[in-house]
Amino acid sequence: MQPQPNFLVQLVPMAIIFGIFYFLVISPEKKKQKEHKNLLDNLKKNDEVVTAAGIHGTVVNVKDKTVVLRLDENVRVEFEKEAILVVSKKAE
Repeated sequence: MQPQPNFLVQLVPMAIIFGIFYFLVISPEKKKQKEHKNLLDNLKKNDEVVTAAGIHGTVVNVKDKTVVLRLDENVRVEFEKEAILVVSKKAE
């Protein structure tokens, strides 16, 4: 019979794999989520934005959970804030 390896010896490779996974996947995703939340918190009137659907518009009104965008003259649409992906041009 061969002696079984120590439990701690088996645990070390798993911890290393988890550490690599954390720094390559979890940490950058958390940073990206924090930047997106900051972007949404700083939305202002006249910011030009792009939604998740690819719709380009100008912010007319910012509410708690929604944003009203002007898409064209006399065309206004209300979107969830989470649908805003990119602020292409900040208001002056």
